[in-house]
Amino acid sequence: MLGVTLENDPQSSRRAIAFEQSLEKLGWTVGRNLQIDYRWGASDNEEARAAAEQLMGLGSELVVANSPPPAVRGVQQVFPTVPIIFVAVSEPMALGLVASMAKPGGNATGFTNLEPSVAGKWVELLKEIAPRVKRAAFMFNPETAPLIAPLFLPVAEAAASKFGVELIVVHVRAPADIDAAITKHGRELGGGLIVPPDTFTTANHKLVVEVAARNQLPAIAAFQYFAAAGALISYGPDVVDQFRRAASYVDRILRGEKPGDLPVQQPTKFELILNLKTAKALDLDVPLQLQQIADEVIE
Repeated sequence: MLGVTLENDPQSSRRAIAFEQSLEKLGWTVGRNLQIDYRWGASDNEEARAAAEQLMGLGSELVVANSPPPAVRGVQQVFPTVPIIFVAVSEPMALGLVASMAKPGGNATGFTNLEPSVAGKWVELLKEIAPRVKRAAFMFNPETAPLIAPLFLPVAEAAASKFGVELIVVHVRAPADIDAAITKHGRELGGGLIVPPDTFTTANHKLVVEVAARNQLPAIAAFQYFAAAGALISYGPDVVDQFRRAASYVDRILRGEKPGDLPVQQPTKFELILNLKTAKALDLDVPLQLQQIADEVIE
């Protein structure tokens, strides 16, 4: 398995445990009839390709990849015939990973985290919990998340207009850019931060949360581990659930089905995480109704 998070990161452990438990329920037990070689930290094309080449040297019969879409394309080049199951990858058709969502056709299939409509929900939730927000930085790396601008940004802009929020697009390509961008917006009254799905900001999520906290900036992100690290809110696809579901595709392929015949699946489970500790630090009151419907409330 090839992943973007780090080996000693709690999120990596959650994904691996969910994946292995689901496989075991399907009759595949590590150490008995299955061997899994993990490679973590493949957050860019070069790292992903190097990890893929290592796995190729081990004679891998199937690859599960959770990396930036272009990096998964590189993995596919290393493994042109070996079955590949991608997890939480945006727009696989646009990147040439599959011929179609219903009938991938090649050696890859998997699970996409693409659901642009959630971008409007980020603006709505941020404004509901932090009503003082008048301008929000929409921060991502255009190189590692090339589909954010054409797909998510228009939805976020429409919601921002509806809720009276000025949306400011911020491109970051290095950790120093993250620090500078958040600090700049933290100096202005009524600032907020929105972090869409992006493997670069995912790899640097602790820095994002740390700088947002230092600058008293309410932040919402797509993934649970941002809120767990201290962001105000997270809302988006449940990636751990996608790893559970990926086990079924591993099972079907190992039993003889072809990845090209298995349709690419979209997210079916979304999770809302609220960090009340952060809300208190920001002097914000989280509506009781939101607390009641949240999947997790961190206190």
